[in-house]
Amino acid sequence: MTNTPIGASVLSAGRFRSSAATHVGTVRTRNEDSFVNRPDLGLWAVADGAGGHQAGEVAAGMVTEALDAVSGGLGAAQLLHEARARIFRAHDLLRAEAARRGADAMLATTIVVLLARGDHYACLWAGDSRAYLLRRGRLIQVTHDHSLVQELVDAGTISAEDAAHHPRANIITRAVGAAGEPLDLDKISDRLQPGDRFLLCSDGLSKTVPQGDLADLLARTETPAEHLISAALDRRVDDNVTAVAVEVLPSVA
Repeated sequence: MTNTPIGASVLSAGRFRSSAATHVGTVRTRNEDSFVNRPDLGLWAVADGAGGHQAGEVAAGMVTEALDAVSGGLGAAQLLHEARARIFRAHDLLRAEAARRGADAMLATTIVVLLARGDHYACLWAGDSRAYLLRRGRLIQVTHDHSLVQELVDAGTISAEDAAHHPRANIITRAVGAAGEPLDLDKISDRLQPGDRFLLCSDGLSKTVPQGDLADLLARTETPAEHLISAALDRRVDDNVTAVAVEVLPSVA
């Protein structure tokens, strides 16, 4: 599948320049990842769908379409509230559609969202799609995976190095549209600094490209997303792979 072109977009607005790219990978025939690249809104997201029989594609697309339709001109608190509300609404719609399809149906997706207003940012997430922050040459994982292997790492049962290759590495413990407990979105917020670079990605990237290489590629160009996807393809990524890279530019005087 590496002959399939990489779907990419590069946009700038205000203090932000962002690039986004996605690819089906080298094994699968359908891309169930989806992204939002809206520097004009201060909103970016990656969703990685699950469920099979096109259900993952439907789930990821529903959530990203809902976020992509957020109104412009919202303040920080309004933007956060609107993003949350749209994700929860998508969760309810996916649960209803799964019920309509039958007892064994599942339409679910991970989600990781970056929101930025003024000098502050917030991340919301459910599942194992990740957000990273590259600041002054150091790459930090902002999010904490909702996955079975992360629970094993946290308990000290396996090492972080073993997690990516664990036989149950694909099992997530939280997702939009998943049955069971009510959806719980984790959140982290902090201040932005000029020169910060964020990476949102599906696990196809984080499980394939080493973190040191992620940092190097994120720092190297003004539009790193396509280079990150290429690096995953060079390593024969066996999953869909998506990256959204966001650079914080100096404030305009």
